[in-house]
Amino acid sequence: MTFDELQEHTGVQDAADWHIHPNGGGWIRRNAHVDATAFVGASAIVWGTVSGNAQVSGDAWVSGDAWVSGNAQVYGNAQVYGNAWVYGNARVSGDAWVSGNAQVYGNAQVYGNAWEKSPLYIVGSRHSLTNAKKGYIQIGCHLHTVAYWQEHFRAIVRAEGYTDAEVEEYGTYIELFAKIGR
Repeated sequence: MTFDELQEHTGVQDAADWHIHPNGGGWIRRNAHVDATAFVGASAIVWGTVSGNAQVSGDAWVSGDAWVSGNAQVYGNAQVYGNAWVYGNARVSGDAWVSGNAQVYGNAQVYGNAWEKSPLYIVGSRHSLTNAKKGYIQIGCHLHTVAYWQEHFRAIVRAEGYTDAEVEEYGTYIELFAKIGR
């Protein structure tokens, strides 16, 4: 990737802030820390920390205070940023984003279209609700698809002893999940 392509892709301005990593040819920001033993592929961008034998390749980014270390790999269109750590033999790939204070380690794999933003989470008057996985809502210990909840929630929450007001409250939450949840 040329500097012009880097600039178009990221909006960076000053070429003096960037250099090419000798092991892979990827772009490294001046304040980043990348070990000589790490691999940064030609289309990858790093302004975080990549250490050990870690690999960043494809169109992947490592930015902010993020760390990728050990034998970890970040590739595809994946992004690791914020205070996230990916280490050990972990893999982050596809269009996955790992951010915040997340830690991915051991032999873990995060891939595909994993959460780009935090899943919706609501603390209700009786139980919490969350997008436990894409297309699903977990209320208390019950996990079902959004469509299933929309059709059956009254029977489920009645069996849990919800009051009329709580039934209406949770019905509103389920519709909110249907609109903006994942």
